[in-house]
Amino acid sequence: MGTLIGDAEQRYIISGAEQNVRNDGRQRQDIRRADIQLGVIPNATGSARVRLGGTDVIVAVKAEIGTPSQERPDAGLLKFHVECSPVASPAFRGRGGEELGSEIAGALERSMYVPPGPSASSPALTPLDLTALKIVSGKTCWVLFIDALILDLDGAALDATSIAMKSALFDSRIPKVEIVQGDSPDDEPEYELDDDPEQALRLDISRVPLALSIGLLGNSATIVDPTAEEEESARAVLQVAVDAQGTVAGVTKRRESGIEAVTLMEMIGLAQRQGKAMHAALDSYLKEIDTE
Repeated sequence: MGTLIGDAEQRYIISGAEQNVRNDGRQRQDIRRADIQLGVIPNATGSARVRLGGTDVIVAVKAEIGTPSQERPDAGLLKFHVECSPVASPAFRGRGGEELGSEIAGALERSMYVPPGPSASSPALTPLDLTALKIVSGKTCWVLFIDALILDLDGAALDATSIAMKSALFDSRIPKVEIVQGDSPDDEPEYELDDDPEQALRLDISRVPLALSIGLLGNSATIVDPTAEEEESARAVLQVAVDAQGTVAGVTKRRESGIEAVTLMEMIGLAQRQGKAMHAALDSYLKEIDTE
């Protein structure tokens, strides 16, 4: 992606971070306020818009009936797509927006799926109980298409998208399905959807992770929730997905510089602590909305 700021401004940002002073007035471990709106896309199964500082993201969830995978015939599927608006950032010139969209979609998918192996059959180890999306074992299931659009970008795009994703999943109402068998046993059954919202399936989002970006500036200054200029000034940016208990669900590193082992563990620990606080704040907000 293109260069946003010059060397002199990068040195200024690094110097400030080393002194625990950031351009927007925050200290190193401060997270910007997140403004959240639910139900912003009426025709979606669930949707949310999140503004994290200057980063603005919409996530829509659309449920469609599809075919389960052979590996998990009793579970539904998740599909991720992230698009970056061409006007969101100068960094999206050329293929920059496409590359960032693929990067974020991949990070979300890795954090939401258990790697193949003996534990993959256990719904308790997955962020979402995908078995709740089964309709007919081995034949039909709900497929959740999770689509994100980055409208504006000022750093921490994955963080904002993960907040919007969890909020949109909370907002989702999946219709109850009634299976109507044909006159002959060989006939394909028909699926009738109950449009009563009181009968709809609500997803358990308690295990859905949030991502937190940790930037490494200068020799050892670590900052939380970096802006776009801070990301460009950073030696490396570590994106850590954690659940509400602080358990790590995925780690992605941006930029080419390496991170010393001790610093890496400190950055992950910081993400775990701050991530738990993010979950608590978001869950409290969503619970408050749900009781209104």
